[in-house]
Amino acid sequence: MLDIAFIREKTDFVKEGASKKGSDPKIVDEVLELDERRRKALTKLEEAQSNLNNISKKIASVTGDEKTSLVKEAAELSAQAKELKPEVDEVNELFRLKMLEIPNPPLEDVIVGKSDAENTVNRTNGEVPKFDFDVKDHVDLGTSLDLIDIERAGKISGSRFYFLKNEMVLLEFALIQYALSILVKEGFVPIIPPILLNKATMLGAGYLPAGEDEIYKTQDDTYLAGTAEQPLAGIHMDEVLDSNKFPIRYAGFSSCFRREAGSHGKDVRGILRAHQFDKVEMFSYVEPKDSASEHDYLVSIEEKIVQGLKLPYQVIDICSGDLGAPAAKKFDIETWMPGQDKYRETHSCSNCTDFQARRLNIKYRDKDGKLQFVHTLNGTAIAIGRMLIAVVENYQNKDGSVTVPEALRPFCGFDKIEKKIIC
Repeated sequence: MLDIAFIREKTDFVKEGASKKGSDPKIVDEVLELDERRRKALTKLEEAQSNLNNISKKIASVTGDEKTSLVKEAAELSAQAKELKPEVDEVNELFRLKMLEIPNPPLEDVIVGKSDAENTVNRTNGEVPKFDFDVKDHVDLGTSLDLIDIERAGKISGSRFYFLKNEMVLLEFALIQYALSILVKEGFVPIIPPILLNKATMLGAGYLPAGEDEIYKTQDDTYLAGTAEQPLAGIHMDEVLDSNKFPIRYAGFSSCFRREAGSHGKDVRGILRAHQFDKVEMFSYVEPKDSASEHDYLVSIEEKIVQGLKLPYQVIDICSGDLGAPAAKKFDIETWMPGQDKYRETHSCSNCTDFQARRLNIKYRDKDGKLQFVHTLNGTAIAIGRMLIAVVENYQNKDGSVTVPEALRPFCGFDKIEKKIIC
């Protein structure tokens, strides 16, 4: 959410930012119209209440006709206030809901574009491996090595679910431990958050009302987290943070649930785009002056994780039209996947400036003792399913086995996955 004073002062900038993100800039005009209506209605209500208070004070000190007249006037003002109050409440709620629709404007250095087709490669690291045999994708490898079972998962859950089995399970936990070992050394506090969230948290994190089609909702009007970013954004809701403790950094592990609405027929093979997956997410709270450098820092941690696995990747600058509502700037990391013969997204990293903090009411006191909203940032440490794909496809061997990256061996206890020998 943006500051209404900022919207009034920088109307053209906010409208331009909405347009750059593919939103209708008329939303800004509607917000300003509602803002004017609510201020006028509130002024009338406050005037009626103020006059009523003044008259009520006078009534006790007068008698006779004057008192009768004042009592009558007080009754009229009381009725007027009661009549105005529902109007004020209604326009305030309309204003609040419309404010939630305005996206966070992109930062000035974000590329202007309409879709992911206009994202650009910032830098590339590592050489794409060359194989002297026909490579298999993760589905064929997972099937032949008894690591993945999609067919049986489909029987019990439907499409876009899977069983992980045998060494693949151990590789998942190895990836988690590997990522956490790096993050804990960097001072991140490890967290396992709740993943059933109330509406206030989802609204605050910026995933409602935009993005509602992607979220699983329960019969109790709660929501399943699509990423640990959401509960970690809400962990300090309605708090004033100690600026002496900045940056506050969390590493949250969670299962994640996404409906993948509108993606039918896209990436349906395998475990790349699933309704359920596990992830380790980084989340930072910082002062506004430090959010740009913190963004670069989180991306550097993502690169360190991928480099440690010796996987080729590229860093992508995300254009304005491909930014979600909360993000003012975003980078993705795409890791090479031989089975698809292309780089695919495995990490994202967003600077949400004060957008989430305003919605969640998270502040700190600056050096002058004034309350300010914090800046929040988030970044993928390990998206398990996608990194498992990258590992098994890049480390496959001609005989159908998969070599385990050296960085994971201390955490899983084996250095190769081979076909099971059936006696």
